[in-house]
Amino acid sequence: MAKNTKLKTILVKNEASYNASTTPSGSANAVKVTSLELTPIVSDEVSREVIREYHGNQQVLLANQRVEVSVTVEMTGSGSAGTAPKYSPLLESCGLNVASTASAVNYTPESSGFGSCTIWCNYDGVLHKITGARGSFSINLAVSEIPTITFNMVGIKSTITDTALPTTTFSNQADPVVVNSTNTDNFSIFGYSGILQNWSFDMNNAIVYRELVGGSKSVLITDRTPSGSLTVEMPALSAHNFFTDAEGSSTGTNTWRHNGGAGNIVTCSCPQTDFSAPNYADSDGIIMLDIPFMATPSAANNEFSLAFT
Repeated sequence: MAKNTKLKTILVKNEASYNASTTPSGSANAVKVTSLELTPIVSDEVSREVIREYHGNQQVLLANQRVEVSVTVEMTGSGSAGTAPKYSPLLESCGLNVASTASAVNYTPESSGFGSCTIWCNYDGVLHKITGARGSFSINLAVSEIPTITFNMVGIKSTITDTALPTTTFSNQADPVVVNSTNTDNFSIFGYSGILQNWSFDMNNAIVYRELVGGSKSVLITDRTPSGSLTVEMPALSAHNFFTDAEGSSTGTNTWRHNGGAGNIVTCSCPQTDFSAPNYADSDGIIMLDIPFMATPSAANNEFSLAFT
C-alpha cells in the first residue's frame, strides 16, 4: 500500500545519559511540528578502487552511517508558567542548560555535560528510531508571521521497522500569536528601542559524528559560534547611530519579548551583541537597515538566553 506523505509523527524524549535506552510514547512525548524532514541514512561513501581490465562503476561501501532530522516548531511556551514546552528535549540536546522555577523556564548555553535525546520518526507506518541525537537550532521572528525554531539534529541509526503510527496526545505547546506591535514588545538593540521588522538567530553548534575502532558511536558538540541578523527602520543619527555601533568595539543589548499571555511569553536575549557592517534595505518605500550580529560572551556561557514565562 502507498504511504501518505502527510501521515507523520515525531516523538522526542530526553536520555538519562548519552545514548541510554529510552522509549518515547505518543501520549507523553509527541511534539507538534510544522515541518518534519528525515534523512534516514547519511554516510561517507567509500569507493573500492579495484584495478580491472574493463571500465565501469566500482562498488561503494557506506561508512559512518547516521541519521539527520530537521524539524520546525512554533515558538510558544507550554501554556503554564514554570512548565517547559514539549520540545524542551530538543533545546537541551542543542547545548542548552535548562533551569526551572515556579514562574519561569530558562535556557542558557553550556560548554560541557551536553544533553541528548531519542527521536522516533514514523512515516505512515515506517518507524525510524534515532538515539544519541544532538544538534543545533535557529530562531526566526518576522512581522506578520508565527515565530519559529528550527532544529537540525544528528543521531545514531537503528533498525528501520514496520510499526503502526502511534496515537499522539499534544500538550505543553500553547497556541501561537503572530508577530506585531501588540504581541511583540520590549525590543532593545544597543539600548535603543528600534522599530523591528525581522530578527533571526542561529546557534551554529559544530556537530561531529564520531565512530572509532574501540570506541562507541557518538554525536558531539565541539564548539558554537552564535550569530544572526536583524532589520530595523533607519532612524535619524541623532536618535541612534548604528554605524558608530558597528565601527566601535563595544557590545550592546539585543533582546525582545513575544507575549502570547501567561505561560506563553517568550523572551530572547543576546546581551553582548557585536555588530557587523549594516546595509541599507527597502521596505514599502521606507529605508531599513540590515544588521548582521554575533552573540558574544562576557563570561562563561552568558551570550544567549531564552526564557518562557
